[in-house]
Amino acid sequence: MRVLKLGAKGTDVMEIQALLKKIGYSPGPIDGYYGTGTRDAVIAFQKDNDLTADGIIGPQTYKIINVLLRGYDTYYIQPGDTLWEIAKNYYTTVNRIVTANPGINPYELQIGQEIIVPYGIDVVDTNIDYTYEIMERDIEGLKARYPFIEVGSAGESVLGRKLYYIRLGTGPNQVFYNGAHHSLEWITSPLLMKFIENFLKSYTDGRNIRGYNLEKIWKESSIYIIPMVNPDGINLVLNGLNRENPYYEELIKWNNGSTDFSNVWQANNRGVDLNHNYPAKWDESREAEIELGILGPGPTRYGGPFPLSEPETEAIVQFVKNHNFRLVLAYHTQGEVIYWRFNDLQPPEAKRIGELFSEVSGYRLGEVYGIASYAGMKDWFIQEYRRPGYTVEAGRGKNPLPISQFDNIYNDNEQLLLLASVV
Repeated sequence: MRVLKLGAKGTDVMEIQALLKKIGYSPGPIDGYYGTGTRDAVIAFQKDNDLTADGIIGPQTYKIINVLLRGYDTYYIQPGDTLWEIAKNYYTTVNRIVTANPGINPYELQIGQEIIVPYGIDVVDTNIDYTYEIMERDIEGLKARYPFIEVGSAGESVLGRKLYYIRLGTGPNQVFYNGAHHSLEWITSPLLMKFIENFLKSYTDGRNIRGYNLEKIWKESSIYIIPMVNPDGINLVLNGLNRENPYYEELIKWNNGSTDFSNVWQANNRGVDLNHNYPAKWDESREAEIELGILGPGPTRYGGPFPLSEPETEAIVQFVKNHNFRLVLAYHTQGEVIYWRFNDLQPPEAKRIGELFSEVSGYRLGEVYGIASYAGMKDWFIQEYRRPGYTVEAGRGKNPLPISQFDNIYNDNEQLLLLASVV
């Protein structure tokens, strides 16, 4: 990690501001700018942790901060330790320590025994620009806290970033949720990640969410979630174009000569719109592109040289083929609308289920026309399996939606995400 000090800007500054606020300091606005408020909060943190109080986040300060960012510590049992005392020192609970350490006997702790101790704070932050690196660390943190979950990779992006999946449950009813096919719509990634965390926290505490019995869902269903389908595109939007990117010159050309991708770029790192790259009336999509003057790679709408030309879409298709999904949710922004049809191939129950989703979310059921009605992920799923597939357009406004909308988006969609696993 780079050294951070007064005047620094970036998503890494934002995540540290969010952490400092979460653990009781006052860094000022969580805006990604390392101002005097952030510096003063860092100095206070350094003093409390016996570090050099210079207001600069270098290796030693970051070493402690990183442990807090991932949400857990590795602890070695000392003489006289009890889980109750350890839990008190970490502001957590004995139950959460036991959950993170399967097979541990609280009454037979061994001196020198290594255990995982979750901090008494959430892992997933929902007030920051949510990058791939943050998601990757959050997945590590959740896996440490809840070692019984299945975590894996469906494939890789153009630049080799993993398309992580998380599985909730062990039951035969398989469903699949995915987010962030489009890079400006990155807010759908923390939406799904926060759902994962809240589900696991409530499940291990033996609590329901909105009246849904999570233990029953766990036994009867398997919820597979890929929170970030387009990590390379999101990196361009949130962190900007790096000169080390092997497509550096091409990306500037595809972006109409600009190095600013933050408000226009929906595509992957090769200028392909992933949600127009699926083999579902792809030829019709290509004709529509030509009519709109879209003739090659660019910020949006270009469906690629051929269907599944991109490693991201190929990975999603193969992931689906390797499972037996009853239903698919593809999360996008924006419009507060749910699309459920494709070429009249959807099953009769699709509308009924869509109406239930509409009822619990407050989103309307809609139909899409023109270029947006072809070659999408849910289109391909409906076409291939004749099973219910839905594109959920969360939030309202102009992409990228501000993170300030997160709480409303989550509140609208939490019950939908639960319902989809049992409907």
